[in-house]
Amino acid sequence: MRFFFLFAFLGVLNQTLIAQKINFPQKIKLVWSDEFDKGNLPDTTKWNYNIGTGENGWGNNELQYYTNELKNARIENGHLIIEARKENKGDKSYTSARLLTQGKASWTYGRFEIRAKLPKGQGTWPAIWMLGDNIKKVGWPDCGEIDIMEEVGKEPNVINWSTHSKKLNWPLGTQQTYKELITDATDHFHTYRIDWTKAGIEFYVDDVLKFTVLNEGKGEAYYPFIAPQFLILNLAIGGNMPGFEVNDAIFPVSMVIDYVRVYQ
Repeated sequence: MRFFFLFAFLGVLNQTLIAQKINFPQKIKLVWSDEFDKGNLPDTTKWNYNIGTGENGWGNNELQYYTNELKNARIENGHLIIEARKENKGDKSYTSARLLTQGKASWTYGRFEIRAKLPKGQGTWPAIWMLGDNIKKVGWPDCGEIDIMEEVGKEPNVINWSTHSKKLNWPLGTQQTYKELITDATDHFHTYRIDWTKAGIEFYVDDVLKFTVLNEGKGEAYYPFIAPQFLILNLAIGGNMPGFEVNDAIFPVSMVIDYVRVYQ
C-alpha cells in the first residue's frame, strides 16, 4: 500500500513519465460491442455471470453474493444497471452482479472503451477489468490482469488504473499502478479506455491519457499481456481494496454502463 501511494505521488510530479505514448495502430475497426439497447436482461450470447461469494478462488474477501437476477443486473433506458442491494443471501448481507465475457469473447490487443457512471457510498467497489483466458491453467496473477478502471467509495471519484502479473502484483506491493481524481465520476458518465499492444497499455479517461504500462522485454512474468483476455464488469461491496466499513444507508446503489466497444 505504501508503494501505491508513492507511485501515485510520483505520477503527479512527472506525468510525462507515467503517461508515455505507445505506437497504437491508426486504422482500427469495431469488432465487438454491446450498446445495452435491447430487452431487459444482459445478452447471454455476450455475457456470463459469476454466481456466489468468490470463495472458490475468484473473490477478494468481498461482502456481497453475486447473482444473475434481474434486480442485480438489467437493461434500462439503453443502459446496463449493475445494482448492489442490502439483503441476505448465501451467508452474505448484500447482493450484486459480476458479468464477464469469459467463454463468450476474448481479445489480444485493441482499443477497449466503456462509458460508465460510478456509484456513490462507503463500501462500494466498482470495477471494469480484464483477466487472461489461461487463468484456469496458470492461475492469478500469472494470467495477467488489466484494471481499466477501479474506484472505492472511501475515496470518492479517485480512479485507479493497474496491471498485475506474476512479478508485478499487489500482494507483492509491486503492481504497476496510478490513481487520479476525476471530480464527477459518480455524477456523470465518463469513457474509460485502454489502447493495448504488444509494446504496452495506455489508460485513458475521455480520450485523455492518464497512465501507461510498458512491455520492458523482461518476459511474460512481467508482461503477460500478449495473449487473450476477457472483460469483466462488476460492483463489489467491501473487500481487500475498499475495506469492510459499509454505509448501509446508500442501498440500493448502482454502476451504470452506457456501452462497451472493442476495436482492433
